Amino acid sequence: MSFFWSHAACGGIFPVMSGILIEGGRVIDGAANPPFDADVFVEGGAIRAVGREAAALAAQSTAVARIDARGRTVMPGLIDAHCHVSFDEPQSNDELFFHRRAGLAAIVAARNVRRLLRAGVTGFFDADSIFELGIDLRDAIESGVIHGPRMATGGYALLTSVGGTAGRLLPDEGGVGYARIVRTRDEIVREVRRQIKMGVDWIKVHVTGLVPRQRDTGEIQAWSFDELRAVCDTAHELGIPVVGHCRGARSTRDAARAGFDLILHATYMDEEAFSAVVERKVPIAPTFTFQANLADYGEAVGASADLREVFRREIEESAAQLRQAYDAGVPLLCGTESGFSLTPYGEWHYRELEVFVRDIGLSPLEAIECGTRAGARVFGLDGRLGTVAAGQLADLIVVDGDPSKDVTVLGVPGAVRYVLVGGREVPLEDLDPPRAAIPGWRVSEYSRKVLDRAEAKRGSR
Repeated sequence: MSFFWSHAACGGIFPVMSGILIEGGRVIDGAANPPFDADVFVEGGAIRAVGREAAALAAQSTAVARIDARGRTVMPGLIDAHCHVSFDEPQSNDELFFHRRAGLAAIVAARNVRRLLRAGVTGFFDADSIFELGIDLRDAIESGVIHGPRMATGGYALLTSVGGTAGRLLPDEGGVGYARIVRTRDEIVREVRRQIKMGVDWIKVHVTGLVPRQRDTGEIQAWSFDELRAVCDTAHELGIPVVGHCRGARSTRDAARAGFDLILHATYMDEEAFSAVVERKVPIAPTFTFQANLADYGEAVGASADLREVFRREIEESAAQLRQAYDAGVPLLCGTESGFSLTPYGEWHYRELEVFVRDIGLSPLEAIECGTRAGARVFGLDGRLGTVAAGQLADLIVVDGDPSKDVTVLGVPGAVRYVLVGGREVPLEDLDPPRAAIPGWRVSEYSRKVLDRAEAKRGSR
C-alpha cells in the first residue's frame, strides 16, 4: 500500500531561488552506486540535472546561486526514521511524563530541529510526540514559520493497559506523555480516527512492553492479533500507514501479518517472525543507536557492566537475521532514537549507519542508501526522494570527507557544510543563544558525559 501527503509530497513547501548549481563535488547518489564527480543543478525544489547537463541548464537560468563543492561530497540528506523531537533528551520516563509543559515543549522542539539540520538530517520521522505537538511542529516547518527538516509525524502512541516500557507510570486509561491507552476495539477505532482527523501522517502502536516478573526475551506482547488488525484496518481505510514498536518474535510476526507498514526494532525474531517479515517485505528500522551508545559509553553515566552487555547482545543476536532480511529484499531504514539523554539531538544521526556497517555487515554505500533513499517511504515519497538524480526532490547535503569510505565522517563536528531542503539552502549559522537550565525541566542531565566519552574515544584512534 502506498501513502502520500499533500504537503510533504509536493516538494514546494519552501520558497526557492531560480536555481542552485553545486559545482565540482564527488557525488554519492544514495542508490549504492560508486561515487562519481559531477555538478548538480537544482531548480524549483527538485534536481534538474546531474553531470554535464547541469552547468548548461544553469547557464540558461537567472539568479543562479553557486556552491563550491570541490574536495567535498554531495549526497542526499540523511533521513532519521526514528527521532523523538519533542522529548528534549529526558533521562527517565518520570522526567518525560511529569516535567514537561506543552507550550514550552513546542518552543524547545522548534529549536531542536535546527540541530538536526546542522547534522545533515534533511528529513525525519517522529512516530509519537508528547502532547501530540508533532502535528503543529510539522505544519510550522512546512509553512516556513521555522527552519527544519522535512517531517512526518504520528500523534500519541497507542498502548493497551498492559503498558509499554514505562511500567507503572502509565495509567490504566487516558493518557500521559506520548501515550494514549485504549482498552476496547471501539476505543481503538475512535482514537485512530481522532488522530487522523487531527492530521497525523502515521499511527504508532507500542506493541510490546515490560512487566514485573517477566520471563519473555525482549519485551512482552501487549496486544492481541485482532486488536492489531483493528488498528491497521481502520487506519488503512483512511489512507494512513501504521508503525509498531516490536521487541520480540511474536510481536514482530503478528505486526507483519496484521498489515503494519513499518516495524521499529524487530529484534529477537524467530523463524515465523522472520518469514512473515520477508514474505510481506515489511520495512524495518532496527534503531540500534541507543543500544550501541549504552553498550559503548554507558560507563560514563553509571550503567552497570551487566546492563551494557544486555544491550550489546540485543545488537549481536539480531544483526545476522537483519542482514538476512536485507538480502531477501526487506528495506532497512536508519533511525537513531535521538531525543533521549543517551542520544541528544544533532550528535548521533550518523551512528545507525556506523552500526549497519560494523554489526550488520553492510558496505558504507549500502548503509548510506538505508539512511537516505530507503527512508523516503516514511513520507510516502518512495522513488522521489533520497537519491541524487534528475527529477528527485532536492534534499541534499555537502560534507567534508568521504562517507563512502567511512560513514563516521558524517558525525565530525562542522563536517556538514551546506544543507538544502526542498531545493532551498538552509542557513546553518548557530544563531541560537546559549541555553540555560529550565526550572523543573530535568531531574538530571548526563548527555554531555556520553558525548565527552565518545569524543575521547574518537580522539584516541
